[in-house]
Amino acid sequence: MQSKTSYIIGFAAAICLVCGVIVAGAAVGLKDMQVTNQILDRQKKVLTVSGLMEEGATLTAAEVKELFEANVKPRIVDMASGKYAPADAVDVATYAPEKASKDPSMSKPAEANKAKVQSVPNLHLIYEVQKEGQVEMLVLPVKGKGLWSTMYGYVALEKDGETVSGLTFYQHGETPGLGGEVDNPKWKALWPGRKVYEGDEVALMVVKGQAGSVEEDPYKVDGLSGATITSNGVTYLIQFWLGKKGFGPFIQNFTKGEA
Repeated sequence: MQSKTSYIIGFAAAICLVCGVIVAGAAVGLKDMQVTNQILDRQKKVLTVSGLMEEGATLTAAEVKELFEANVKPRIVDMASGKYAPADAVDVATYAPEKASKDPSMSKPAEANKAKVQSVPNLHLIYEVQKEGQVEMLVLPVKGKGLWSTMYGYVALEKDGETVSGLTFYQHGETPGLGGEVDNPKWKALWPGRKVYEGDEVALMVVKGQAGSVEEDPYKVDGLSGATITSNGVTYLIQFWLGKKGFGPFIQNFTKGEA
């Protein structure tokens, strides 16, 4: 009886070991592919929010890469100075702001804020959309808490630094059909043309119910029906990242030609 029990336990342990090795090997083997797919997805989002790629367009990975490299230039911003960091500050191709924000030596704690951002990386990655060598648009990463999740996305600003060209999210866990409507193209289409700043403050916000047209309500966007907390979350992350504790100083320097 003891021998049979030992055999069963040994057999089960062997199966677990073999399965563990297979799973670990698959994870390692697929890691590079996962990273490549993440980069590709974010490139698509940057292209979409900047209007260089239509929502839902089916381009190959090579086509996305070619379109991105021909029109978009990643840059590193020093968040303390509000200016571009030296070209050799980090490797822009591999730098990960999210990873940096979790490292106390590469970030600083954020002051209490409604977006519930815990820390800001010392150096952040942004994107310039260029035409004939001139910057036509800035694409800035934003993140903040919704109802169920942290929402990660991009906001695109025209070169005046205050007119929205687009807003998109590439990761969130909000409720489908409610807060998940941040992905709805019809709602995202309400953002272009809205204004960010009224004086020195971020005035752009998502309101409860309906806002007027861009001309009537330049600082307001329709709320998401049945998703007040998610709507507020979008307001808070916009106001944090485009405000004085986020990219506000950089945007101000950029528009003055001093970045």
